[in-house]
Order: sequence, then structure tokens, then C-alpha cells
Amino acid sequence: MAVRSEGLKAFWILGVLWMLSCSAAVSRAVARSQGVGSQMPAHLEIGREADGIRYAHHQGKTIDCWEVWNKKSSDWCSFIQTNQDCQMDSGFLNYLNGVFCAFPSALLPLVVTLYVLWLLYLFLILGVTAEKFFCPNLSAISINLRLAHNVAGVTFLAFGNGAPDVFSAVVAFSDPRTAGLAIGALFGAGVFVTTVVAGGIALLRPFMVASRPFLRDAIFYMVAVFLTFAMLYFRRITLAGALSYLGLYVFYVLTVVICTWIHRRQRGDGVSPAGSGQPEHLSNPEDEDSPPPSVDSGEYEEEYRPLLPSEEGTLQILTKSLNPLDHRKWRRKSCYWRLFKIFKMPVEFVMLLTVPVVDPDQEDQNWKRPLNCLHLITSPLVCILTLKSGAYGLYKIQDVFPVWGLTLLIGTFLATTVFCTTKNEEPPKYHCLFAFLGFIASALWINAVATEVVNVLRTLGVVFQLSNTVLGLTLLAWGNSIGDTFSDLTMARHGYPRMAFSACFGGIIFNMLVGVGLGCLLQMTTSQLVVKLELDGLLVWILAGALGLSLVFSFISVPAQCFQVGRGYGICLLLYYLAFLTVALLTEFKVIRLTTL
Repeated sequence: MAVRSEGLKAFWILGVLWMLSCSAAVSRAVARSQGVGSQMPAHLEIGREADGIRYAHHQGKTIDCWEVWNKKSSDWCSFIQTNQDCQMDSGFLNYLNGVFCAFPSALLPLVVTLYVLWLLYLFLILGVTAEKFFCPNLSAISINLRLAHNVAGVTFLAFGNGAPDVFSAVVAFSDPRTAGLAIGALFGAGVFVTTVVAGGIALLRPFMVASRPFLRDAIFYMVAVFLTFAMLYFRRITLAGALSYLGLYVFYVLTVVICTWIHRRQRGDGVSPAGSGQPEHLSNPEDEDSPPPSVDSGEYEEEYRPLLPSEEGTLQILTKSLNPLDHRKWRRKSCYWRLFKIFKMPVEFVMLLTVPVVDPDQEDQNWKRPLNCLHLITSPLVCILTLKSGAYGLYKIQDVFPVWGLTLLIGTFLATTVFCTTKNEEPPKYHCLFAFLGFIASALWINAVATEVVNVLRTLGVVFQLSNTVLGLTLLAWGNSIGDTFSDLTMARHGYPRMAFSACFGGIIFNMLVGVGLGCLLQMTTSQLVVKLELDGLLVWILAGALGLSLVFSFISVPAQCFQVGRGYGICLLLYYLAFLTVALLTEFKVIRLTTL
């Protein structure tokens, strides 16, 4: 996550290329729909199967939303608004209405282009929120709870790094029509990370793999994939199945803790002190506040030292805290960095205004009295206005007083109390509680943005007639993995290939187990304890098989090389991913099909 910003830049470029390549297809679809009510030609039947995974109770009762292309362009809007399969029950914007109702059909390529750009910006929001607000608060919570580094690494920090993936999966599982996105994204990200990222690390710097952590993580991940494969085979996920995902993750955490304790005891080091410091991570070059190499540190500090010592006032602290731009960095950064910073500044300003961040590494723990008091008002408002797309916040008590109004009154009272009982220079003893508030606020921000990502991807699936599964294993998987990809490759380039390689297998275990387990568990009710899945596509089996085969390949080949991996191993993994992606796309376009499945 440390260099997620660089990864997001690369993903923007990939997204623009993908957008340009699809514009022609949109134009052709519009041309064929102008005044034509007949069936589509055979080559436009691509992706007419269901999403690869579909809930059984939807089968045969509603018309597929892709049927909009069989209608005249003048009937698009009425079809979208009346067909149940085209309704979006979550999110703040109805993207299907925007495509087929708000604009004339001639502007469809322009609307799709804007949607792709908006999708890229949503990925940027996810990256900024997770990196600068969600992860720091999770780290502060783990330190305040005095967790050992290994426990924090596989729980809180894994949650921080995998937050976009997990929230995207939970949101996708909440709607039967987008369940394929969750499976495609989780499996697609798994194949991508264990092949492209792991292979890239081996190409950059051959190294000796840490044997015991690698074998442990590979075995647990293979068990998770096998469990998912069994759920797909039986075409349902029961309550016991959902709990088994979460139970397997708890068992994984206990295994990490016990193995680490045994290993340290054998070495005679004892157990590492709990909460002695923040778990190690690679610093983000963008966030470094060190002077340039060509500038002497003394001269650098002297340049920005105030002439007369002065104590900042409350208004100055508030203004400075809400400013996302560091003028010192701006002066010495490249034009490319400045342009990218301009896009990030609105996101950072909103997050600074609504999400408190506790930093135990700073002397004052990032205590900003006026801003933190303001957070007691804005953070609860964000929580209730983003939960269920604002449905709870707009609810009126006794049909008179809105919930957001009550939240505003309570927040104002707490902010006034804290402001009157604290000082600018010294954080209060309960300042650590702001980390929990920041964790909840940033988590709900990520959840809201992930909902919009899923809705945009579903809309693009309807426009381009692509299944949700293929969208999940490509765009959603790449978007959620690209930041970690650049982080791991940067770690390897800086001389930490073992750490980067371990992150490839350790991090995605959390995403798979918690993403599927929690996503399905939240959809179960007291009357319905089974999530039924209808398997009607070969693509899902290819996806699950490819992930399992890649894990088996690494599990056999790495010990066979005496845990010394080199460039040959990296090339094999990259070629494997290219072959998998080719087969997946050929299956999506019906070049490869299996009639008996």
C-alpha cells in the first residue's frame, strides 16, 4: 500500500487504453439499435450467459438487463426503469439511468468514456482513503491494544491492505446480479498476485524464500480455494460454510502466532514485546518530508524555520490541518507529481475534514484540537449518511425529526465539551479513541466508494455485454491489486524480496476468507440461512482451477528449487498468467465453450 499512488497512475493509463479500445464497440452497438427492434446478430450475443454465478431464485423470473440492446433506442429508458434486473438498490447514483435515460443515444460513447474516467477516480479515492486514513488508524489501534507485530500484521494491517477488496466483495455479494463480480475479483486478484506480482519479484531480484511462512501460507490458501471450489460444486453456501471461511481465518491467525512463538523460543529470543512499535512498512516516497539529496539538512531546516518563535492560534491550527498541500514538497516535485496531486487534493480535503487520524509516532499523536473537535460532528454524520446510501440518516424519528439532525446535535455537544476541556498543545488521555472513530468513518467511506465501483462495473457490463465475472477478474481485480503490486515490486527493488514475496501469499488469504465468508454471512437472515448459487458458465471453473493450479505449481516448484527462486520461475509465472487471461477471454467470447456444463 505504500506506493499505491504510483500504482494508481499506472492503472489510469491502462484504463484509458481500455476505454479507447471499447469506444468503437459502443458506437457499433448504438448504430445497430437506432430504430431496430429485431434480435441482435450472432456476434453481438457475446456474454449473453448469466454472470457465471447467479442466485437460483432469479432464474427465469426477470428479463436480463442485456436485452435492452434488442429494443429500439427510444424504448431504452422505459425498459431500464421497468425491468427488475436493471434496478440498482444501493449506491448514490443510478448509472444505468444515466446511460440510457439522461443522454441521447448518440452520446453513448461520451457517457461511457465519462463513466470509465469516474471509475478510475473511484479507484483513486479507494487508494487514498485506505493508505492515508484507514491503515494509520488501524496501526494506531493495534499499538493501543498492545498487539504483537505478527498478530497485528495478519489482522489489522491485513484488513487495512485488503480493505478495498473485502468491501468490494461484501458489496457485490449483497446483490444477486453482481455476485459474479465478487468471485471474479477475489479469484482474479489471487491469480494476478500469485503469478504476475510473484513472478515480477523473482525477475527483479532472485532470492531465497522463507520456507516455513511460504509453506504455511500456500497450504492455507490452497485450503481456502478448495473450500470455495466445493461451494461452487454444491451451488450453495450454507451458514456453516460461511462460518468455516471465518473460522479458517481465525485458525490461520492462531497458527501464525503459535509458529512465531515456537520459532522465537527455539532461537532463545522470547516473545517480541507487544505494542513496542508500529509494524515495519515501506515508506511512501510521496509522503517523505526529508530534504532533497542535494540539499544539506541544516540549510533545509534553516530555510523553513520561523524567524520568531510563536504559538499557533486555534484558527491557524485548523487552517493548516485542513490543507492537503505541502508547499515545500510542491516546490521540489515534478510536474507529473503536481498534476496527480491536483486530482488527489479534493479527496484528501474531504477525508481530512471527516476522518480523524491518530499517529503514535508523533509527539502530539497528531492531536489537532480544533479539527478533532470538528471531527466529532463530521465523522458521525459521514457514518449515518454513507451507511445504506443514507437511508438511516434520512430516516425521521416519529416522522418529525431526522436522524442526521439528532446526530448533529449530539456531535455539537461533544465537540463543545472536548474543546472547552482540552488544550491545543497537549492531547487528552482519551485521544486514542479518535483512532476508533477514524477507523469507522474511513471504513464506511471505503464501503460507499466500493458500492459505486460495483455499480459502475455492472453498468459497463451491460453496455459492453460482458459478464460480471470477467469484469471482476480484470478491471476490479487489477484496480484493487495495482497499488499492492507496485508496493511489493518496490520492496523487491529496494532489497526486500523475501518480505514482498511473503506479502503476495499472506495478504490475499485475508481477502479470500473474509471477503467470501463475511460477504455471504451478511446476506443470510433468520429465515434464509443458505445462499443459493446457480452455476451456468465455464468461466468460473476456469477461474477457480487457474488459481488452484498456480498455487500447486508454486508449492511444488519452490521447494524443488531448494527455496531459491530465480528468473526462470518468474518467467513461468508470467507466461502462466497470460495463458490464463487468454483462455478466460476466449471463454467469455464463446470461442471456448463446454455444452455439457
